[in-house]
Amino acid sequence: MCFHTATTLKTKKLEKHFDVKLSNDEIRPIFDKPQYHLNGFSHPNMLVIPQQKPEVLAPGVWGIVPNNKTPDQIKLYYKEAVKYGGGLNARAEKLFSHFIYKNAIHEQRCIIPVTGFFEPHEHEKKKYPFFIKDRVEQPLALAGIYTIIGTYVTFSIITKEASPLFSKIHNLKKRQPLILDLELHNQWLSPNVSETQIKELLGFSYSDDKLQAYAVTKDLFSPKINSNVSSILDEVHYSEVSL
Repeated sequence: MCFHTATTLKTKKLEKHFDVKLSNDEIRPIFDKPQYHLNGFSHPNMLVIPQQKPEVLAPGVWGIVPNNKTPDQIKLYYKEAVKYGGGLNARAEKLFSHFIYKNAIHEQRCIIPVTGFFEPHEHEKKKYPFFIKDRVEQPLALAGIYTIIGTYVTFSIITKEASPLFSKIHNLKKRQPLILDLELHNQWLSPNVSETQIKELLGFSYSDDKLQAYAVTKDLFSPKINSNVSSILDEVHYSEVSL
């Protein structure tokens, strides 16, 4: 599962790192504003690099919507889809059979750049949020799929079985997002990869050694607290929890 992310890097940094350009310079002030906590269930706008235009960073709505929906049906669909996870994540194991995913995985793959993301750790039936980021403060590239609904891009982050690090953090579900190395970006976005090659990419294991993970405040889980603040990324030590 990956329902919570952070995007705090400037768009210029993302453009340089991924060798892309923002699709519309007028939206730069919007996406230059740091987002310390984006809750997927609010279906925020985030930047994605789409397979159909791999040279750009384009706005997308987090939560994939079926191709047969119209723009005015998106909000209603999200209300109905809450019980299915809101379309926020797409399990790698279902990408070639699920009615929404099976077309997108061939022709509408994307990369979602993030500063990091949050995962829950469970201890004695209590949840403790952890933040995961790149050790050297580079953006992480999460693999995803998308659909185009009118003028909207809607996307889902692909999840897979957990690595040893994520098995310790996300110890209940034992899942993690698919993180790609920079050298795999072009292959993931290429229209010329076979189904076999896509499956090989889905099995890619990003090195745990390249990641830093630490616990943060439980305010992340509280709907009564504004958690989109810089302090949400501060490390918190819980005596009862250690990895």
